[in-house]
Amino acid sequence: MNSIFSITRVFVLVMLITACNSNKKTEPTQNDSTANEKVVEKKTTKTILFFGNSLTAAYGLDDPTQGFAGLTQKRIDSLGLNYKVVNAGVSGETSAGGNSRIDWNLKQPVDVFILELGGNDGLRGIPVTETKKNLQAILDKVKTKYPDAKLVLAGMQMPPSMGKTYTTEFRNVYPELAKKNNLTLIPFLLENVGGEAKLNLPDGIHPTEEGHKIVAETVWNTLKDIL
Repeated sequence: MNSIFSITRVFVLVMLITACNSNKKTEPTQNDSTANEKVVEKKTTKTILFFGNSLTAAYGLDDPTQGFAGLTQKRIDSLGLNYKVVNAGVSGETSAGGNSRIDWNLKQPVDVFILELGGNDGLRGIPVTETKKNLQAILDKVKTKYPDAKLVLAGMQMPPSMGKTYTTEFRNVYPELAKKNNLTLIPFLLENVGGEAKLNLPDGIHPTEEGHKIVAETVWNTLKDIL
């Protein structure tokens, strides 16, 4: 009889130990939770939105990825950075046109916003005050929708043929906006490319594939510090 009770007690004890061990296995430790959070964070890809005109769209090249936006993505991939580039360049776009379509582009998450507009305004002789107002409106919409997004403004300049007064006022728009909005400025997007015949297509405005490589370096020199 005593032996039966002893066996029963041992059996019950074994069952209790098994149950306790089973419960321990199902309870995640703090370290497990932290590890899971890190995995989720690692899988979250941030978005860089290039918003511009034909320069961003890589007009005239056989493959748009040969443009400075596409080359930026290749650089990012080679470095293993967790960002994707969205090319929202539209050929012929003015600052007014950009202001009209920006809301649609902001339907997707934006972590870094690079504004490259105004060049077509200048070539058309649009009043500088209008260009500045439209660019500010675009920046305001981005800041309202994504207040934590990092903003970059690509500066542009006009050829001397547009007149000294106009070219000076136009050039000053970009640093003035950068200062007002406390954003990062690329002083001149086409640095070492603009006006160089061998680095531009026959129209003298749009960079060749080699020209875009130089532009991509100019962009990266600013963007790397942000990323």
